[in-house]
Amino acid sequence: MSSVTKQAIYFRNDKSKWTELVDSFEHHVKTERGLSDFTIRNYRNDLAPLFDFMQKQGLNSITELNRTNLREYLAWLVDIGYVRSSVVRKLSTLRGFLKWLVRDGALKTDPLPRRGVLNKTRRLPRFLSKEEVNKIFEVVDITTTTGVRDLALLELIYAAGLRVSEVHKLNFSDINVGNQELVVTGKGSKQRIALIGKPAAYAMEQYIKYDRTKLDRKGRTKALFVNRSGNRLTQRTIQKRVNHYSKLAGLKDVHTHTLRHSFATHLLDGGADLRVVQELLGHSSPSTTQLYTHVSNSEARQVYLSAHPRAMKDESKI
Repeated sequence: MSSVTKQAIYFRNDKSKWTELVDSFEHHVKTERGLSDFTIRNYRNDLAPLFDFMQKQGLNSITELNRTNLREYLAWLVDIGYVRSSVVRKLSTLRGFLKWLVRDGALKTDPLPRRGVLNKTRRLPRFLSKEEVNKIFEVVDITTTTGVRDLALLELIYAAGLRVSEVHKLNFSDINVGNQELVVTGKGSKQRIALIGKPAAYAMEQYIKYDRTKLDRKGRTKALFVNRSGNRLTQRTIQKRVNHYSKLAGLKDVHTHTLRHSFATHLLDGGADLRVVQELLGHSSPSTTQLYTHVSNSEARQVYLSAHPRAMKDESKI
């Protein structure tokens, strides 16, 4: 085992050691495989969420990775909003990373299973009930400046079904509270018009009129959502705010994408046309939106089996 790898695999909360470990891996793939700088940057980005997950789980060393927590890691990637293709790419990079650690002697065996890590059937997105969504809104303290901002943030994510990256990119000029709509820049820099209801419009109006100027006192940023320093809220901060209020509401593992999933599911449950929901979500393919109908159908099945007289009939007596 190289001295660099030996020291860096035990990083605890020291991100510099994690960076050192990833740097060593990058050097390996660059010298032995001759990969481009662009590909190597992608490798680094693919491995970045692993450090965040390990910190979240209290894992202090690469040696603590096992089949169970690696499966949890892949599920966590889906929960926080990564699409399947991104998870598959991150899995491929992770395989190479772990094989290198085994070869270098940092790990005795590769903890990642060869097969069956990702289920071939697409995982149904998790969503909240309407009551659970309301609970999150109700715990926000709107007597504070950041509380007013956060309620507007939460209301907007749910009202328009936004991705965390889309919320992060929003500028002050993108929203028209009077018309209850905003311009959203989605994947591939594609823009779409998103609609919001009266509660979200009111929350946004209160934030813009009274509290945004308190955060951005110098008026130097065009960002819609800003922190106490007047800077644009990062994606990480947005995720943290959603998670914070969800925990206060007694809910576990709620992320920005959970609110997006809830938005889509509640629309379909309310009778919205699939193509309209596809447009509102910014999905390029209807098959992606179709996944939400499976969620609604599963809910419908439960209701049917518990309520329909023929469904409740004892088959043994037929």
